[in-house]
Amino acid sequence: MGANRTKTAVLLRSKKLQPYIPETRRWSFPVFSRMLRKYDMVYVKPVHGSFGLGVMRARIKENNRSVRYEYHYEKQRRKYTSLRKLYAAMNRKKLKKAYLVQKGIPLLKWDKRPFDVRVMVQRTATKPWKATGIIGRLAHPQRVVTNYHSQGTPLPIELLLKPYLTRTQRMRYKSILKRLSLHAAKKLQSKFKGLRQIGVDIGIDQTFHPWILEANTSPDPYIFKQLPDQKVFRRVMRYVKANRKKRRR
Repeated sequence: MGANRTKTAVLLRSKKLQPYIPETRRWSFPVFSRMLRKYDMVYVKPVHGSFGLGVMRARIKENNRSVRYEYHYEKQRRKYTSLRKLYAAMNRKKLKKAYLVQKGIPLLKWDKRPFDVRVMVQRTATKPWKATGIIGRLAHPQRVVTNYHSQGTPLPIELLLKPYLTRTQRMRYKSILKRLSLHAAKKLQSKFKGLRQIGVDIGIDQTFHPWILEANTSPDPYIFKQLPDQKVFRRVMRYVKANRKKRRR
């Protein structure tokens, strides 16, 4: 079983977290076919992946006359007349590694571009888990992923939520995302004993329901350097440096 599936399985043992985890299965034609018909949109991604590399999105496009199947990979879009042809094309395009199929979440948008949220949760040998940073990740106009390394733009979450929520509502919603991420970190610690930090990627749908898209156990702290408020970056790095010192001893 791959790392992403293992982490998902651990999180699903928590009844509190189950409603926030999109259906995620191992890539195969029967699974892909069933999930795409069920959700109209799915993401197909490597079991072991980082930086959004190898991630594809598949959709069903219907009108009164026909059904079209489409995939979007990096800056490429392709359309097909059958699900079999779509699957075969994606199978050729994907990286040479095991893949997962995940329920597609229609994310909130800013400037007509989807965004998600990265919550950094950290601890040290002497300090308990704490949500030390939260940042929005805005997708490149021509890409399906929000990762900074895939030309996504890191932005303050307050800015991205401003068209949707009042200032008070934004503060409350950030607290909800932090609590959800803290619970995920504590649950993962039961499986990964040496875990000191985790980046929880959360998608927000049109009803403001948060979805845990991924739990990254080797998150890049330097994304927080892109924020105008450098206090967040300095706080994140204090935990990073404390854990580095502990490992060197």
